[in-house]
Amino acid sequence: MKNFLKSSCPWSNAFDLPKITQLEQEVASPDFWNDQQRAAVISQELSNLKEEATSFAILKKDLTDLRDLLLLLKDTQEEAPEIKEIEEKLTRLEKEINQTSLCMLLKGEYDKLSAITTIQSGAGGREAEDWCLMLLEMYQRYCQKKGYGFKILSESFSEGGGPDGRTGRKEVTFEIKGKYVYGFLKNETGVHRLVRMSPFSANNLRHTSFCKVEVLPKLETEDLKNIEIKPEDIRVDTYRSQGKGGQNVNKRETAIRVTHLPTGIVTCCQMERMQARNKEVALEMLKAKLATKKEQEMKQEQTKLKGEQVNVEFGHQIRSYVFQPYQLVKDLRTQVETPQINDVMQGDLDKFVEAEIGL
Repeated sequence: MKNFLKSSCPWSNAFDLPKITQLEQEVASPDFWNDQQRAAVISQELSNLKEEATSFAILKKDLTDLRDLLLLLKDTQEEAPEIKEIEEKLTRLEKEINQTSLCMLLKGEYDKLSAITTIQSGAGGREAEDWCLMLLEMYQRYCQKKGYGFKILSESFSEGGGPDGRTGRKEVTFEIKGKYVYGFLKNETGVHRLVRMSPFSANNLRHTSFCKVEVLPKLETEDLKNIEIKPEDIRVDTYRSQGKGGQNVNKRETAIRVTHLPTGIVTCCQMERMQARNKEVALEMLKAKLATKKEQEMKQEQTKLKGEQVNVEFGHQIRSYVFQPYQLVKDLRTQVETPQINDVMQGDLDKFVEAEIGL
């Protein structure tokens, strides 16, 4: 807290005021709306920058007020009862400042959006399917800590009889709703590796398994309009939603599977009651995958022009979670690691998320 009391704000130049002035002048130009598509993009960018500036101003004022109040109480040379309350407010303010400063580092086209995440079990059989469930619960707890909305869109169950009667997942897709969620979690995309003494092994042998995590932006209406999918390029299949053990939970075929024929991309949705709504969500997911694929291809092309090598293989793990013979979670990209594996599985992912953003 002492660092915050020494200055009016530790990141007073965190956002670009000249950029706001430049965009305001551009919006005020008489021919600004001649190109409506470009005008819409600039207007949205200006709105976002102003929102950031407003958040900054509020935090700065709160910080200044609390700092002045603490200095005043200190001058009285008495143990004022308000000090504890002020310290608690400073703790909350510190978290808000950290969150806001992180958001200011996220400048990607879709970083401000919510996210759609898919976890797919890989090598490891039932062990990998249980690992898929463990990752699902980890991200769900992370969302609870952050106050994000969480909703499962589709899931494919494994056979029952896992540890403690748990039923693993072959694949699960869920939506995480909140501002900047995609920006924070997009770097979770990749292969996550588990090492532990397998509860499925009669001899209690150590086992390694893998799951693939894919994080996509939850595109908004304007973004969806800009991505065109030809009707002849997709195949739509219907099926009954399934529950644990593989049993059908609906009598009607309301679940939807959409296959994009040119790319082979498949999206599914089964959690809505109406078939039309499931199809709508599946198509939104498909558009998000196509947008992300296009963005990745552009980055890969830029990297090739720079002469660098890029590893885009499915089996390239980004993080290892070791339960036995020792406990360690290590991100192989940032080298951030912690022995507190139970905290990580309870949703404490901030150290990994922030390291990937650049702090």
